[in-house]
Amino acid sequence: MREERLDGTHVAVVGLGESGAAAARLSSAKGGKTYVSDLRSDAKTRTRGDGLRAIGVDVDVGRHDERRIAAADVVVVSPGIPPDVPLLAGLRARSVRWISELEFAFRFLRAPLIAVTGTNGKTTTAALTAHLMRTGGTRVALGGNIGARYGPAASLLAMAEPPPDWFVLEVSSFQLADVETFRPDIGVLTNLAPDHLDRYETVEEYYADKANLFKNADRGSRWVLPLSEEAERLSAGVPGERLHFDSTGTGHRGSYLDGSTLTLYLDEPRGVLERSDVPLLGRHNVDNALAALLTAALAGAGVDALGEGLRTFTPLPHRLERVLEAEGILWVNDSKATNVAATLSALQSLDRPMVVLLGGVDKGESFHPLRSALRAKARAAVLYGEVAKRLERELAGGTPVRRVSGGFESVVSAAHGLAKPGDIVLLSPGTASFDMFSGYEQRGEAFVALVHKLTGRTH
Repeated sequence: MREERLDGTHVAVVGLGESGAAAARLSSAKGGKTYVSDLRSDAKTRTRGDGLRAIGVDVDVGRHDERRIAAADVVVVSPGIPPDVPLLAGLRARSVRWISELEFAFRFLRAPLIAVTGTNGKTTTAALTAHLMRTGGTRVALGGNIGARYGPAASLLAMAEPPPDWFVLEVSSFQLADVETFRPDIGVLTNLAPDHLDRYETVEEYYADKANLFKNADRGSRWVLPLSEEAERLSAGVPGERLHFDSTGTGHRGSYLDGSTLTLYLDEPRGVLERSDVPLLGRHNVDNALAALLTAALAGAGVDALGEGLRTFTPLPHRLERVLEAEGILWVNDSKATNVAATLSALQSLDRPMVVLLGGVDKGESFHPLRSALRAKARAAVLYGEVAKRLERELAGGTPVRRVSGGFESVVSAAHGLAKPGDIVLLSPGTASFDMFSGYEQRGEAFVALVHKLTGRTH
């Protein structure tokens, strides 16, 4: 049963980012006695705090009141808070349990839920699923971990009046870590690969949080899964109906690429759209499209709406985004590739010779898996940022590399100098961006602006 009100309930929210602020607003709207705190005291945090105070929320910036948090009836922890911070260690010592913002929001959702998770492709798959359903006339609320540009945090969606026909949420491993009752009506797993090893001690711990997608499955659950050993192992024994998507095989129930046709197979095989008509760059986006069309079909979208939706979808920025082509060189912005698996997928998805920009913050992943793909596809790799020296060591003996110090303009300029007509210059860094930028979006925007500057094209 979903909750309706929190009258008289003491709710403590840890963290004043977008998710934490959304949880505090939801708590206040439902009648909760709400306290939120954050160790940060920068201008953005103070402004968020002022906005919450205006609606009656008690706010601390620059400190946490651990006793007050421990005494709350419900403790909500924002996904950006690592599990080993002193506050959570203190709450753990007091045997205080907490939940994620995702779990808190779920308790107030009043419509069926599609949840999309995975290592890569989550945002494209979630946004495309919502677009396909809307094309068919379904009222969809899109949000979660997808980012403010595409949709709000789950807690803000839970306040929607009237509620939509369906919710579509992108959900991360950090959000899934602290769920209790969370159960999607349709759960989507895009893929699995090592990631976030700067936060998890082992890849098994990361996969265990992803597996919480299935935690409360029952016979009524429906699952959209890739045909992969990792996905089968993670979902082994999970109740519910299981359907699969795969761009390399045919004939299974679910969705697949039949020759060049994206095909849906529920009751019988139905061709939906030719691959050439899907406006997404890269072979891995075929899998994202197949996952989305299968999910939307399970939610009731018809074949005609699926085809029209696939044809009219606008590709999202920073995800194999075609920037421009000049002097015979195609520039591609894949700044969202913040792990090795995403970069490997980009390399394997493109068919022209490449100059690849790699670098950023060291997240602890091995770069050895990139060596063979770079050797096969790349003319050169330009290495930069905090992790450049380790990249140089681990890629030695393969594709020629150039390590560039200095600002990002020097990095992009070096790539420009190495590229030849017919090449792709690909920003697919394989790491986080926080040594130079506030996030992958700022990194991608800087790349796009520098490309226009170097090529003399108007941006």
